[in-house]
Amino acid sequence: MEIPQRAQEIIEKFNLKSHPEGGFYAETYRSSQSIPGKDRQLLTSIYFLITGNSISRFHRIQSDECWYFHEGSPLLVHSIFPNGEHQVIELGLDLTQNEVPFHVVPALTIFGSHLKNDEGYAFVSCAVAPGFDFADFELFTSEELMKQYPDHQSIITKLT
Repeated sequence: MEIPQRAQEIIEKFNLKSHPEGGFYAETYRSSQSIPGKDRQLLTSIYFLITGNSISRFHRIQSDECWYFHEGSPLLVHSIFPNGEHQVIELGLDLTQNEVPFHVVPALTIFGSHLKNDEGYAFVSCAVAPGFDFADFELFTSEELMKQYPDHQSIITKLT
């Protein structure tokens, strides 16, 4: 599957690189202020782009992550909460279709995303507070998640 022309333009314009979880990203902001007594910025932000060729694999971070939809195809953000509940939020701009342009994934939630129709692209921004650090980034295998959440086999298979 080929990357859509508009997605390629965004990748080039913002110098997006491959992300370990999938998709493409570029850091756009890192606060100059740190949490007192810690080596952690107050806030970081990235551009993030997913195409039909890619997914955002299930992962977890230690901070809240805010998602802001800019353009493209609707994006499904899947969360598995510590209690095992699975939630799907449709990120997009068509409010008549129950899409939302903004969503927060709480800290310590396992989450990943993919395009609703697995074609096109979605261009979003993600802000993390306290700021993101790859030391807090955990990617999961399907085996790890299936042991804990066997009821969610279908989405675990898709996003690992």
